[in-house]
Amino acid sequence: MASGTLDVLVVGGGVTGAGVALDAASRGLDVGLVEQRDWAAGTSSRSSKLIHGGLRYLEQLNFGLVREALRERQLLLSRLCPHLVQPVPFLYPLTHPVWERAYVGAGVALYDGMAGLFTRDHALPRHRHLTRSGALRVAPALKRGALVGAIQYWDAQVDDARHTLTVGRTAAAYGAAVATSARVVGFLREGERVVGAVVHDLEGGDELAVRARVVVNASGVWTDDVQELAGRGRIRVRASKGVHLVVPRDRIHADTGMILRTESSVLFVIPWPSPPRQRHWIIGTTDTDWDLAKGHPAASRTDIDYLLERVNAVLSTALSPADVEGVYAGLRPLLSGESEATSQLSREHAVVQGVAGLVTVAGGKYTTYRVMAADAVDAAARALDRKVPPSPTAEVPLLGADGYRPLWNARHRLAAGSGVHVARIEHLLGRYGSKVSELLDLVGEDAALGRPLDGADDYLAVEVVYATSHEGALHLDDVLTRRTRISIETWDRGVTAAGQAAELMGRALGWDETTREREVEHYLARVEAERSSQRQTDDATADAARMGAPDVRMGASTG
Repeated sequence: MASGTLDVLVVGGGVTGAGVALDAASRGLDVGLVEQRDWAAGTSSRSSKLIHGGLRYLEQLNFGLVREALRERQLLLSRLCPHLVQPVPFLYPLTHPVWERAYVGAGVALYDGMAGLFTRDHALPRHRHLTRSGALRVAPALKRGALVGAIQYWDAQVDDARHTLTVGRTAAAYGAAVATSARVVGFLREGERVVGAVVHDLEGGDELAVRARVVVNASGVWTDDVQELAGRGRIRVRASKGVHLVVPRDRIHADTGMILRTESSVLFVIPWPSPPRQRHWIIGTTDTDWDLAKGHPAASRTDIDYLLERVNAVLSTALSPADVEGVYAGLRPLLSGESEATSQLSREHAVVQGVAGLVTVAGGKYTTYRVMAADAVDAAARALDRKVPPSPTAEVPLLGADGYRPLWNARHRLAAGSGVHVARIEHLLGRYGSKVSELLDLVGEDAALGRPLDGADDYLAVEVVYATSHEGALHLDDVLTRRTRISIETWDRGVTAAGQAAELMGRALGWDETTREREVEHYLARVEAERSSQRQTDDATADAARMGAPDVRMGASTG
């Protein structure tokens, strides 16, 4: 990136930044992307993992946002990444016998009707009305007295970190230069115009000048920080903390996800991953203001108790803190407004040029990342001295999408040919799509890579190797937290798997024994800091406990 002048330099490796890089590269522009930590290390790995139109936004009469999100949901399901985005059912329990069924039913019918505008075959099933007995058949875990009936509808789910990574890899496949562990510490200027950035290589320690005709700030909750480096900005972002719990599948007896009303928002109980591979439930989320360190927002005991109290109000067998195997917290970058409640701030996005040469994109929903990216590149294109084609990304499948369905149909043959059990093949197809052949080639060279990881039976050793050789993982935390979900899907949060994973990574990256031990020590310290934070009763003490474990990327923990 430092060897010439880019058309576009993207700051931020979350889903929006990765989407901007892909959009710009697919238009034929010379693109670079820098991310201070790892792909999706911030908000884009800590969401509710839903691809949805936002049913509750219909209640707010935000038809435009819902229509846009439903169109994107259909594109993701059918064309862009069917291997990563899967349908998932939700049950909406009704507590009033007449008016609520009519009110909610009308809203869900409108939701389905709007979705039908974007597909001829209705890729997701239509909603259905259920009696109390019918609802209890699909969700026996519910208290009989907690509902008088229910409505079941369908949305979609994604592993947000894997999807973001795949968007970034697809951008690279179309020519974008991308680098993680690369933190912007200043901007290059010619007069009042931004003409690039000074980038600190957090692995090697160097500072490099990267010149670009336009810089796009897609840094999420760090938007204001990046704007301050340029001297001023027109967008203000407010961070809202969302906490999610992960519990084993057998703790909640149900064949459907659930959406429950709370006093200020909604609570989701989400199958994870989507059926039929489900092994867990995700319960979330909270929605509270956060003004502490952005790098590692901490979940407190108060957050955990809040979620358990709300879900236990409808469950016949209550969950306890001992049932929680994983916890994660993330920050939503909301466009700042007059409302004091973060749950009322805008989920729509904005694109502005506050300083010549610097375009900022912020806000929005994960589901509409592609629209945000296209809008940002449209704004950047106006500053270039040539005609730039319109965005083609609605027609650009992500890596692994092409050929996915034929391979899924041939999964038994893949299993027979590779010696990997068909259930494992299904797991790999749902994470890598047609790129599964690259992992099976590695297993063909070393059969031991086809075995499960110690302490994390859902994942194979080959996935650690592939994360390192093909997916840009540089540290143990990258693999256990984002390339896989071992850090939230195992009771010990990946402690048992850490040693073997570090050994596998070390072979690919040339780590010596000291480096391997240091990576494991960093990871174990992170786990202990998170456990400590989750015993605290307020955000300040929880944050202090979590910050007791420094970021493995030197200097990245402060911004």
